[in-house]
Amino acid sequence: MFNGSLIRSGGNAKTIKGDKAGVYETAIMYLAPASQSLMGNVCPMAGQAGCEEGCLSKAGRAAIFNSIVKARIAKTQRYFKHRAAFMAELVKNIEAFVRYCERKGVKPAVRLNGTSDIQWEFGHPVYRTTDFDTEFGPWVGEYDSIFHAFPEVQFYDYTKVYKRAYRKLPANYALTLSYSNAHPAYSMAVQTAMRETGINVAVVYRTKELRDAHAARGYGIFQEVRPVIDGDETDMRFTDPKGVIVGLYAKGPARRDTTGFVVG
Repeated sequence: MFNGSLIRSGGNAKTIKGDKAGVYETAIMYLAPASQSLMGNVCPMAGQAGCEEGCLSKAGRAAIFNSIVKARIAKTQRYFKHRAAFMAELVKNIEAFVRYCERKGVKPAVRLNGTSDIQWEFGHPVYRTTDFDTEFGPWVGEYDSIFHAFPEVQFYDYTKVYKRAYRKLPANYALTLSYSNAHPAYSMAVQTAMRETGINVAVVYRTKELRDAHAARGYGIFQEVRPVIDGDETDMRFTDPKGVIVGLYAKGPARRDTTGFVVG
């Protein structure tokens, strides 16, 4: 288990399943979702997607331990108040995680938006220096994103910001678009992005049984029917085949969701 000030591994049941394969280890950053930090909104589409009510930040240990919520709020407030220092701290965390993975003989994977939806691919430059060269060359200077600063790390996230599906993202950053039927305009925008870009789309089903039923026959969105895969088997979305629905089933408060975020 890696335990940094911003990212940590070994605390998510789904990533642990993937980590057991012995190829990757995944570290996740958890912030205070939506406007919970009272400093700004790290989930800009939460209102349109209707996902705040069933947010996974209210599931698992965070729903039990108030100290976890407080720690996430503190991290998020640092992100808004001291952005450059926050990004420098993130660089140090990922550097330490890379060294940790090297010692274990596994590849590093990082999910920055565990409970947020920040567009890390722009507006988040980082600066780092090293006193040695690597196979990628010397890491000295400013990078336009955390992804370019760490080419040996596999980054991935879920997102409800559908416009991100149209961007040319760094090769080591995999995005899965997240579906919701809470508002027709949002639902249509996600479906359009899916058709036009081929991006994988995650769908949260009411129950595991419903998810498995759709997996048996495919899930139709508009005129397109895609294969449905078990998205709960592992969290390593960057290993998914292209052109699929990533089927998840509702957990925590999401099981009672009536906004349209949960299907079924």
